[in-house]
Amino acid sequence: QVQLVESGGGLVQPGGSLRLSCAASGSIFSINTMGWYRQAPGKQREFVAAISGGGTTNYADSVKGRFTISKDNAKNTVYLQMNSLKPEDTAVYYCNAARPGQSILIMRVRGGDYWGQGTQVTVSS
Repeated sequence: QVQLVESGGGLVQPGGSLRLSCAASGSIFSINTMGWYRQAPGKQREFVAAISGGGTTNYADSVKGRFTISKDNAKNTVYLQMNSLKPEDTAVYYCNAARPGQSILIMRVRGGDYWGQGTQVTVSS
């Protein structure tokens, strides 16, 4: 069993920054691909970013150049640094983890098997 707990969401003004954290526990190791999805009201959940066990990253076009995904293997924690935030970034952000051996491609197209409960990010003036 894998548990993912997000933190770091909140209210920020346009152009501001937030860093989300996802602490993983249970049957998960550094080889697992992990990532972030988000869901805004009235929209489908969409891929944001992913990082493989080896450190390869992948981003949605909408966040390239603004968001950075990283991880601390010693802490089993994945981060999403969000800069230059826009109102359209407002959403619930979900941490996501794949099963061992599943690739970034799987993470991008459908997400992995494990999900956190989400953390709200609101970008508004």
